[in-house]
Amino acid sequence: MNEPVVVVGAGPVGLVLACELLQQGIPVRILDAARGHTAHSRATTIWPRPLELLRRIGVTDQLLDEGFKVRGVSYLSNNRHLATAWLDRLDTTPFPFALGIPQDRTEAVLEARLQELGGKVERGARLTALDASGPRAHATFELPGGASEQIDASWIIGADGAHSTVRKELGIAFAGAQLPVNFAITDAQLSGDLPPDVVHYCYTAQGGMALAPVARGVHRVAVSVPPELAETEPSRDFFQRVLSERGPGGVTLGELRFSAVFRVHVRSAERFRSGRALLAGDAAHVMSPAGGQGMNTGLQDAANLGWKLAGVLRGTLHESALDSYDAERRPAVHAVAKTTSLQTRWGMLTHPAQLALRDAAVRTAGRTGLLQRYLSPQIAQLEVTYPATPTARRTRTTLQPGARLPVLLGADTGAPHGWTTAAADTYTVLLHAGRHRPADWNHTCTQVRQALGDRAAVIECPPTHGPLARALGNKPIAAIVRPDGHVHALLDPAGPTALAAAVEQARTDPQPVGTS
Repeated sequence: MNEPVVVVGAGPVGLVLACELLQQGIPVRILDAARGHTAHSRATTIWPRPLELLRRIGVTDQLLDEGFKVRGVSYLSNNRHLATAWLDRLDTTPFPFALGIPQDRTEAVLEARLQELGGKVERGARLTALDASGPRAHATFELPGGASEQIDASWIIGADGAHSTVRKELGIAFAGAQLPVNFAITDAQLSGDLPPDVVHYCYTAQGGMALAPVARGVHRVAVSVPPELAETEPSRDFFQRVLSERGPGGVTLGELRFSAVFRVHVRSAERFRSGRALLAGDAAHVMSPAGGQGMNTGLQDAANLGWKLAGVLRGTLHESALDSYDAERRPAVHAVAKTTSLQTRWGMLTHPAQLALRDAAVRTAGRTGLLQRYLSPQIAQLEVTYPATPTARRTRTTLQPGARLPVLLGADTGAPHGWTTAAADTYTVLLHAGRHRPADWNHTCTQVRQALGDRAAVIECPPTHGPLARALGNKPIAAIVRPDGHVHALLDPAGPTALAAAVEQARTDPQPVGTS
């Protein structure tokens, strides 16, 4: 393997992908047309599941040092509290909170990790031509000063944003539509009687507003605005007036750190792979910023693709394993885009009957606990599954292949008490004895280890009553877990030959399979 993987785009998604590959010994070049970090970005929040995945490349602790923990998401209508979805009550993640952090700081942490792993961002390099149809990708870049460089790559990753040159050079359509709403955004100090560690979504007949903490006392302010304000830079007086009209009341806005208005698009590439090229993040899909899910969805792309591509290039996975990237991520992206578009339209309702119905639904969901049980994990992106079939999913009582398993990802050092760590670069077989440990359990575990050899890490689950034990249930079971923490298959631990065959099959097709 002489040619590197070329990553186009040094935003969070491209940086995470490059780190994933470098960490597993894959040579990478990461090039970006811009000459510096994103100064003012839309992304300000990292949700629990992406925090779990970022631990794979060893940056979560640093991000926690830089960011501000957010406990929940609150919904208001005309300054009346409807309900709150609490993240700090989630007990299936080691990170029961969101992290408020500006994207430029996220990028700085990721780039520092990239450099630790031996990589660097080549800035000012603009892609001008690409052919990914052969056994390797051929790309031409225009360099600072006007020179050009032709690069042969084993694979090329388009992580270069919504206006992706990689996607355009591949001739991949970017289908979708513009929603009938624009958002004005700013970051500013807020003062008043406002909980500092809660995201607030404020709905009124005049439009919606979101207040999301990005640092202590500093919030991202996003408000829906009419089309005539597109491409303008609204003033502080404008934001204060809208804050007084739609916000929680008694909140004062400080000086603006920036101001911008952008249009809302919902689009998806018709395919995420073409030959030796793959798309990730905004190059593959864009969605409404409502809910702050866009960058987080891209980070899930990077985690899904990173371990698979590294496995293919290291020879531990068959190249056909990459077919699962599009098959798994496209439905997941569609589900998030549907939810964020719905939330955007919620904020656009104006008819009194519609407003009353929406408010009653949210208030009832809060009072009955439905909001906490169903919406909180969804906001946290803990409910992303990769089903083998449309009906293969995780129910509330039964773990199914494709579900995220509550295991720790990344290095085993510094693991919170009671959490089991899955291997970072190979499959893990978790052996769970159930509520009543069988008399021959030690013999069973020995047979499994002998049958698997070095084809997978084998871990005997500790006899605890934590989230992993609850997920695996009361009976003995063997869970084949992927490096991203999703269940590939669930089998009888007393069948070591079948387990070995299932692990071997997973090297060709990582998509989850039915239980046996």
